[in-house]
Amino acid sequence: IAYDTLTGDVVKKNTHQGYAHESAWARGQAWGLYGFTMTYRETGDEKFLRQAENIAEFMLNHPNMPEDMVPYWDFDAPNIPNEERDASAAAISASALYELSTYVEGANATKFLDAANQMLESLSSPEYLAEPGSNSFFLLKHCVGNRPRDSQVDVPLAYADYYFLEANLRKSNHH
Repeated sequence: IAYDTLTGDVVKKNTHQGYAHESAWARGQAWGLYGFTMTYRETGDEKFLRQAENIAEFMLNHPNMPEDMVPYWDFDAPNIPNEERDASAAAISASALYELSTYVEGANATKFLDAANQMLESLSSPEYLAEPGSNSFFLLKHCVGNRPRDSQVDVPLAYADYYFLEANLRKSNHH
């Protein structure tokens, strides 16, 4: 997003990996959720916590969030439900939600923890978790790097595996 430096108004929205400039690219949402959560952790500034919660609410309540909580590559992709899923977006989101759930209380803490558990459960199922030795030795299947440029579509991605492992670690430390 390009902002007017004096007023803070949005001048232009732009995407390189999402469906359209005005759409909600799933991994972009996940990066935002993760980034604002970690920025809150490091700064203690409530505005970052509020933004992380806003992104979590947006994603978790989105009408195009699949039941298994592994998002389509873009929440506004035109051919849902016949669009690729992005396991990397779910892995990043799950890791962020485990941490975010420790910074909020009550119903939100439960909701974020439940969503992270649901995402991790789906990613750990045979649908997304590769058999050992298959999938070029990556853990997760069904990731989308850059759909508009037909690059890395329905493939494993290193960062998906990283955040999947981190989410599992956060889950084990959470209990």
